Amino acid sequence: MKHRLVHWLLASALAAAGTVAAAPPAARELAYGPDPRQRVDLYAPAGAARAPIVVLVHGGAWAFGDKRSPGIVGAKLAHWREAGWLVASVNYRLLPQADPLIQAGDVARAVAAVQRAAREAGGDPDRVVLVGHSAGAHLVALLGAAPARLAAAGARRPLGVVALDSAAMDVVEMMELPRRPALYDRAFGRDRAFWTAASPYHQWTAEALPLLAVCSTRRPDACPQARALAARAAALGTHVTVRPEPLTHAAISRELGSRSAYTDAVDAFLRARFEAYRRD
Repeated sequence: MKHRLVHWLLASALAAAGTVAAAPPAARELAYGPDPRQRVDLYAPAGAARAPIVVLVHGGAWAFGDKRSPGIVGAKLAHWREAGWLVASVNYRLLPQADPLIQAGDVARAVAAVQRAAREAGGDPDRVVLVGHSAGAHLVALLGAAPARLAAAGARRPLGVVALDSAAMDVVEMMELPRRPALYDRAFGRDRAFWTAASPYHQWTAEALPLLAVCSTRRPDACPQARALAARAAALGTHVTVRPEPLTHAAISRELGSRSAYTDAVDAFLRARFEAYRRD
């Protein structure tokens, strides 16, 4: 049973990552560090001026994936550019070179780089929301839990986070499961202090960003973890909204941007966060 679960998780992550595709002609690649993986693509709609920005972070078990894969850009890119939003898709260093905390630091540095380049690219550095899938959902949730990590990297405070189907909101609980998938051991190791440091649930603060947690009802763990995080957020006076979806782990990412009530709900969260900047 354990091996079947590992196989399913890896197959789902691979399907979500898709194959690496050439960037559309409008992409502009930025370097935010010396490593070849420390790159982010900017996709700006024609005539953009102070456009809101969606920062996308791919999944892949913290060990693979790419910013240009169809599973992460795909329908989202066309849909959000049509809405007039600038889309930034992030690569970051991977296992075994970089553990999840280092990866979160890379994403934070990428956000800062996007904000620095935003005005020239037609974007608004003050209207940014982070969107991640799978391992990427864990990374953006971790940054949203304690925005000081973003500030330390030179980033301005984003307006919110969308986490697409993470079962790693409470890393400690996950790592204490007797039959957890091996991919989690590879990512988080055996050090309980590291589990706590890399756990959005345990790192959640009163300064946390509003978060929408989309979770697959076809998995046994993602929605319970999302609901536990929502309870933790409420106890600290912050906001996590949970949206269960009857989609596979891969489809949670792949189908976002296609015409559906699911896409409408995510869009509504994004628009509300972009508009919140004008009210705050």
